[in-house]
Amino acid sequence: MNTNHWFMWAILSACFAALTAIFAKVGLRQVDSDLATLIRTVIIVCVLSLIVWGLGKWQNPLLLSGKTWLFLTLSALATGASWLCYFRALQLGQASQVAPIDKLSVVLVTLFAVVFLGERPSLQEYFGIVLIALGVLTIALK
Repeated sequence: MNTNHWFMWAILSACFAALTAIFAKVGLRQVDSDLATLIRTVIIVCVLSLIVWGLGKWQNPLLLSGKTWLFLTLSALATGASWLCYFRALQLGQASQVAPIDKLSVVLVTLFAVVFLGERPSLQEYFGIVLIALGVLTIALK
């Protein structure tokens, strides 16, 4: 498969997200969830720094536009908030319940993409989103 194809990267993302839940659930047994999130974040910064540097992708970030900085900052803040909430939920609940409920983000991304980005999902895509929402509710209400 072409390494630039979005689908392959999306499947890999889902696989790593699943592993994140399992590894985090085990790792959270003897540590506060906020501290665990900080440790995880520091490790991610170190690994990504090595990857960007090693692949020769480093650029001067000061040359990026203000709009790019604004939206990357907002994305980072949303990611941090998501991770804090996710780790707290994993510490308090079962991974098999927390992870699927976290995937309600799929439904929200679609709604936000329609409202803010002007995207127009097909009827089939809307049907899939409804099924995801129903699945999340089924898991949450068990």
